Amino acid sequence: MISDDDLYRLAIFLGSAAMVLIVVYHYFEVNSGEKQQQKVAQVVKEKPSAAAHTMAANTTSASTKTR
Repeated sequence: MISDDDLYRLAIFLGSAAMVLIVVYHYFEVNSGEKQQQKVAQVVKEKPSAAAHTMAANTTSASTKTR
């Protein structure tokens, strides 16, 4: 059977691992927007009509993420 000390250590480990994963997820989520904006800016310089379509698609996908 599992002892109280083993259960305590397991809970501390799993809680710590969850917090690390949350921090890593948020780091990647926050920094992913910059690359997307750079791609849109590059498309705007190359093809203005395609940029409007790309920006509209990104706006639609961003609004569905917030819901």
